[in-house]
Parts: sequence; structure tokens; C-alpha cells
Amino acid sequence: MEHELTLMAVHAHPDDEVLSTGGLLARCAAEGIRTVLVTCTNGEQGDDSGGVKPGEPGHDAEEVAQRRLAEVRESAGILAVEHLELLGYRDSGMEGWSTNEDPRAFANVPLEESAGRLAELMERYRPQVVVTYDENGGYGHPDHIQAHRIAVAATEKTGIPDKLYYTAIPRSGIAQMFEFAKSAGVDLGFEPPDDFGVPDEVITSVVDVAPYAARKVKALEAHASQGENIFFLRLPEEVQHMAFSNETFIRHFNRVDAAPDHEDDLFAGLR
Repeated sequence: MEHELTLMAVHAHPDDEVLSTGGLLARCAAEGIRTVLVTCTNGEQGDDSGGVKPGEPGHDAEEVAQRRLAEVRESAGILAVEHLELLGYRDSGMEGWSTNEDPRAFANVPLEESAGRLAELMERYRPQVVVTYDENGGYGHPDHIQAHRIAVAATEKTGIPDKLYYTAIPRSGIAQMFEFAKSAGVDLGFEPPDDFGVPDEVITSVVDVAPYAARKVKALEAHASQGENIFFLRLPEEVQHMAFSNETFIRHFNRVDAAPDHEDDLFAGLR
């Protein structure tokens, strides 16, 4: 039995959906592919509307959660996401924060429980393609790592996805962005470490999302509560467009014989 072509993106927090997969989500929606965004936590560990930071006296975690969930709904609408699924787990906070010890935190939820819930969503939507983070969560955030774990576990448990991808930032792309910014007279305020990102040779898939770059910016702007932490919003338009024109991935799992080794379409071999 054939099923509707479906992309499922598994992310940790409200706002994570934009930078690494916002263009992919928008492009797939425009091409008639059903898109499902799974957001695992409510993002409680952000600044609240009074500017109080997590861990400081008076921080209103529940107010933060409600605000960020409203933001991800707006962002999903901008990216034309068809189905937004909120798992509702508690934000674990950055690595080393005291919130890591909260038994309610997503990173501490038993894998069989959280992966089981994601598996139920895979059973419902039957995605051929699933996208999440690599085993380090991209940069070591406990919730990103846990999102990776449940996506891999649910993929293995259900046997439904034909392909599983990890988001990735190629080192050459980082270097190009900084060189482009410098040539435009823009000081980004820092230099990336030499080992930031992944070696280019491990990238398997590069998706052209240039027509959706402006939409990615609007989706980022929807996450106003995180604006202080999203330096891309402070870049000139031409640098934003350059940075957002491609999204890159590592294909971790594939059972599609027709899929090429290097792809410009995550649904290559499936349509």
C-alpha cells in the first residue's frame, strides 16, 4: 500500500525547526509533500517576558513555555507545516545547568516512553523521510541529544521511515558565510573555531532552499522571545540570504535502492 509522501522533522525546542530545516519544510510543503513537525519540549528555559533568565529568582517557566509554544505555532504557519505535534516535555536547559537534574526534564524521561510516543506518530503519519540531529545533538544540548535518540529508536522500532537524516553544517559553509560577511563589510563579532561544523566529505545531501530564505527569516522573527540569542536576525539581508540558501544533511539510514550517494532531494528515489 502506497502512502502520501511525508517528511517528519524531530526537533527539541520551539525555534529549532527554522535554522536547519525551515527551508526544507517550506520547500516540501510547496511541492505537495505532507510535512510534520515534532517539537519535543515546551522551551521553558528561555528568558521570560520580564527579561528574567532561567535560574534567576522569579523566572516564570510556565509563562515562557506558553509564549514559546505560541511562537512555534506561528512559525509553523509561516513555513506551511501541515501538522505540528507537541510532545510537551520540559526543557532540560543547556548542558551543565541545574535544570538537567529535574526528573521531568526531557533528557531524563525514559527512552522507551518518549520514543514510544514518537513511534505512535510515525505509525500515524507513515513518514518516508525523517530528519533530526546527530548523536551529539549538533552542539551537545541534552534535549537535542535526546531528540536524536528517540528519532533513531522510533525509526528502528517501527521500521517505517525509508530514510533518516541528520542536520549538519559543513565547515566550508561556515567559512564562506564569514568571508561573504567580511566582503560586505559586516563584522559578525566573533570567529568560529576551526572544528565548528562537520567535514564537508561527510555531507551527503545539499538542498537548495534559496526561494524560501526570506520565509526562514520571517519564521525566525516569529520566535521573538529568542531574538537576543539568534544572531542571524542581526545580519544584513544579503548575508542572511547567503546563509539560508542551502540546507545540508548527513544520510544516516537508507533503504531506497534508487537513491544516489549524493542528493539534492531528500526524497530522491521515492518520487
